[in-house]
Amino acid sequence: MNEKKEKGGFFKRLKDGLSKTHKAVIKRVDEITCGKRVINDDLLDNLEEILITSDIGAVTVQRLMEKIRWKVNRKELKIPEKIHNALKDEIFSILSNHQQTLQADTLQKPFTILTVGVNGTGKTTTIAKMANIFISQGHSVLLAAADTFRAAATEQLEIWADRVGCKVIKHRQGADPSAVAFDALKSAQAKGIDVLIIDTAGRLHTKAPLMDEIKKVSRIIGRELDGAPHETLLVLDATTGQNAISQAKMFKQAINISGLALTKLDGTAKGGVIVGISETMQIPIRYIGVGEKIDDLREFNPKEFADALFEN
Repeated sequence: MNEKKEKGGFFKRLKDGLSKTHKAVIKRVDEITCGKRVINDDLLDNLEEILITSDIGAVTVQRLMEKIRWKVNRKELKIPEKIHNALKDEIFSILSNHQQTLQADTLQKPFTILTVGVNGTGKTTTIAKMANIFISQGHSVLLAAADTFRAAATEQLEIWADRVGCKVIKHRQGADPSAVAFDALKSAQAKGIDVLIIDTAGRLHTKAPLMDEIKKVSRIIGRELDGAPHETLLVLDATTGQNAISQAKMFKQAINISGLALTKLDGTAKGGVIVGISETMQIPIRYIGVGEKIDDLREFNPKEFADALFEN
């Protein structure tokens, strides 16, 4: 009963968080189809214009429109008001195409997550919230403060770690991030920790030294533990819209990104970017964030997301 109540509570928060995106996209789609009797070229052009201005991305909009027009031409989609459901089905299809959750208990211990992303995306708080998820699942967690360039990053991580009930391995400010990651891995191995999450610096993604530094951290822990990092998670800020896709492309070119976390969906009308990222990057979206509370980060569920986005 409590679990059902809790899931229902999160769905409401997700729906509330997506309200700006719903108004910017779905409500406008419903407005152009309401009262219309036929689906003609003008209606489809208006639909395409709404989608283009929604931060979904040009390539993804093209795919969506091709699917909609195909259904119209085959007479599978005849009534304008049915466009709402057709669009929902296509978006759900895109979001679920490459989707899978992290299964920390199926791999060797410690399951090691290397977390990357530019400053301001909510990376450090996302790490703590992930730790909370794993702890709630019965796993032991250790955090590594390998963002040694910002003292505030380590302090913030320690505050959150104290809240969720896990430890942080840290060095002095300016220390070698790889050394922090190495020590954290050794500590996790010695203590039989289930999950190790490593924070990294988030300077501008256009600076090569940042990528080199992340590669070094990955290389060091991979040398000490076969298969590590088991997950390289890129944290993106939904409020940046198309810039989030640009960041994802640049990180993917430099390192092997295996999963994405999209934060701040509650503060933007650009939530449609999640569809564009899923289609363009073809990388699983592991987590979404819809608030500042510790339980406002959740494992991404495509159906739940689509239902919350489209429900009036």
